[in-house]
Amino acid sequence: MTDFDRAFASRARAALEREVQGIRAESGDLWRRLQHRRLAERVHALAAAWHLTGDSGVLAPAARLTGLLRERQNPGGLFRGGDNVDSPPDSAFSVNDLADAAWLLRGTDEGGALVQLLDGMTPALVKGGVHTPNHRWELSAALARLHRLRPQRAIADRVEQWLAEGVDIEDGLYSERSANYAAAVSNPSLLVIADVFDRPDLLDAVEANLTATLDLLLPDGTVETVLSRRQDQRHPMPLKLFLLPLRTMAILRDRGDLAWAAGIALEQGIVAPAHAATDPVAGRALPTAVPPPVPRERHFAAAGTLVAHGPARTVVVFGGSDYARHRRIRSGLANSPTLLRLHAGDTVLDSVRLSRTFFGLGPFRAGSLTVTPGAATLSETVSAAYYQPLPGDGTGRYALTDDGRFSAAMDFAHRPRDEVTLTTEVQVSRTGPGTDLTVDISGAAVDWALELAFRPGGTMTGARPLGGDRWHLESGTAAYGGLSVTVVEGPRTASESEPGYHPGEDYEFLGGTDAAAGVLLYVTGKAPSRLRLSIV
Repeated sequence: MTDFDRAFASRARAALEREVQGIRAESGDLWRRLQHRRLAERVHALAAAWHLTGDSGVLAPAARLTGLLRERQNPGGLFRGGDNVDSPPDSAFSVNDLADAAWLLRGTDEGGALVQLLDGMTPALVKGGVHTPNHRWELSAALARLHRLRPQRAIADRVEQWLAEGVDIEDGLYSERSANYAAAVSNPSLLVIADVFDRPDLLDAVEANLTATLDLLLPDGTVETVLSRRQDQRHPMPLKLFLLPLRTMAILRDRGDLAWAAGIALEQGIVAPAHAATDPVAGRALPTAVPPPVPRERHFAAAGTLVAHGPARTVVVFGGSDYARHRRIRSGLANSPTLLRLHAGDTVLDSVRLSRTFFGLGPFRAGSLTVTPGAATLSETVSAAYYQPLPGDGTGRYALTDDGRFSAAMDFAHRPRDEVTLTTEVQVSRTGPGTDLTVDISGAAVDWALELAFRPGGTMTGARPLGGDRWHLESGTAAYGGLSVTVVEGPRTASESEPGYHPGEDYEFLGGTDAAAGVLLYVTGKAPSRLRLSIV
């Protein structure tokens, strides 16, 4: 083939060879302790190796792994393992690997054994349900692969039922806003569904997400996740997870910018060598790489996120927390209190957060972001109540209810309330070479602490040491690495509390925290007040 990418194929095969060598060196005792998904990944890798090299030595371990998988099947066909019991989507993750393996091994006894195992699982997957948005596409992708092996009208109809809901994407972001699940589940799943069922419209969603990913790509080669509603919201994800979808869509849609990103992803490594080495589209030659323009910025309005890329620095402003609407910390909600992130060469300001001592409600979490030329404004109003007496019958018995912060036998909904309110507005201005931060806090008189968490690797000067990589800037300028932080306008009243971060009752009641790591610089004060910082 004239468009075959030999250099990519060589790297993919080398990565696969290393993986297969590791599998062949493992013991059966280890395999018996592994969950079904880890076993299925190994079967896929061995099948890919046989398909590419014809090495029959990989077939015996593949057969043993298939036998262990059969032992893990429940009576209904689904796999055991994990805390999701008798789970169609969890089994679908393994089926996607096993169906690919069966396709690669077709015509062999080992391939036939896999098809027999998969036939026993198909009815449960056709009728099975899910419990997260991305599971719809993972399950549908497994069904698509089963349909490719043995076409069945029931499979096609079930996939069409899931697709009839519509792909959960807005402004290029899937509803979970998770880089991890976009890379590992939604994008690759939609690609295979589009291929098997001839649905090119699904490629539009994948392309839109990858375009958004380019705008979320940070200078260190990770994808911004502060806006995520899943576990990755505290951990930026490496671009290498997007390698195959980037290559596929760059080729199918002739996108030089996606080819450029695919080059960055490849240099970070190949995380799925069995797929990389056998995918017929991703293995073709890429169009000429074209980096996206700089400067540029993108406002993800529904996710309350602004990413501004400049020649010397990248600024991320986040005001899309779900906390304002749901008033709880929960898996599936965007909870991060990070309001600003800044990359300036080798110096990274990983997180800016505003902590305050206000009824245990935790740090500032903006539920809205307004973007104007050169500025972004975040706002939040929180309140707590003191409750007045209710007429009683002397029994002392009242309904156990929740007041939004805690629960008690107080029948809160029917009591007169005295509200205490705190309103905060934060403006991030991007003018000239620096970033200006203005914080206005009004309402109750409370202590607050603005926390700037720097990625380790520099030396802090100009601030008072608090011990343990913690520093306090009361006035003037502090410098760390290539960034300086200047208090342009400080609060009129000093804080009476020690500088620190308070995660709020949602975490502290459970003995947990979402505190940021790194070198921590604090600027403190007491509300009502205004703070203006210049970060250059």
